[in-house]
Amino acid sequence: MKILILLLVILSVVRCKTPEARYPVSQNSGSYIDESVERNKEMIAKEEDYIKQVMGENTDTEYLSSADGFWYYYNNKSTDSTNTRTPEFGDMVVFDYSISTIEGETIYAEGDKPTREYSMDKEKLFTGLRQGLKLMKEGETVTFLFPSHKAFGYYGDKEKIGSNVPITAKVTLHEIKEESELETNN
Repeated sequence: MKILILLLVILSVVRCKTPEARYPVSQNSGSYIDESVERNKEMIAKEEDYIKQVMGENTDTEYLSSADGFWYYYNNKSTDSTNTRTPEFGDMVVFDYSISTIEGETIYAEGDKPTREYSMDKEKLFTGLRQGLKLMKEGETVTFLFPSHKAFGYYGDKEKIGSNVPITAKVTLHEIKEESELETNN
């Protein structure tokens, strides 16, 4: 009987033990992420230096720098003093664009991509083009020089543009339809 009681006491003590946390076999310090960040910073700096070099070789063109990290120049700038409106969130814009390498080799020629209707910031569009459209007025044609992280980035466009390729995009903005106009027409 004493053995049975002793066995019950031992079993109850063993069963009441709280579970212990399991620890991973290996631990990472986050150094891979830090290395990746450094590689990306170096790549962006090299791309930007190269774009600046190309711009420096073309002294006839007046390049402007955007606050969003790309450069551009006007092929056709609006001189109409009444044409001051740029697209805002929700506006529908109608535009055409072509894409080439920074060196000028055509990737998508004018007409390769159909005229596009785009609802500002409500649809998918690569970052640089979305930000560039916000700088334009109706009737203007602007050429943008985008580092790869403002263009198609690591994945490319899965057709003609590869991984981490800086590009030039020539964009013509045909029309801006205000969001309020679109709501009254529907």
